[in-house]
Amino acid sequence: MSEHSGHGQYVRRVVLPSGRAIEVVYFESMDDETVEFAPPIADLHVCPECNRDLVYPVEWEEVSGTHWEVLLRCPNCEWTSIGHYDQATVDRFDRVLDDGTELLLHDLKRLEQANMEDEIVRFSKALEAGAILPEDF
Repeated sequence: MSEHSGHGQYVRRVVLPSGRAIEVVYFESMDDETVEFAPPIADLHVCPECNRDLVYPVEWEEVSGTHWEVLLRCPNCEWTSIGHYDQATVDRFDRVLDDGTELLLHDLKRLEQANMEDEIVRFSKALEAGAILPEDF
């Protein structure tokens, strides 16, 4: 989230990995005349070439208090692009990336649990069959 004031001050809320939120205050000129900005894009995560929602940032760097330079890549068709995007667009992209990370972590935990259950069943059957001896440890 971000707030703008008319006095060249820009406030951005950042959530740290610990879960604690801080506000970063930027005191810089809001003059963006020297940088070419891409038109607003609703979904940076959707590839304009293959229309898959797999696009991720390779690199991103703040170029002003209100805009970011982002190198994008689609792993499906190998499309890449670099562009300058406003804070609201990058914030939306960041939320989509966070949601995707949460889904991946949820799937990983389910997979780990299924694998562990399978190992327990196989180990139990091996014990019952006498296939595991003290020398195995």
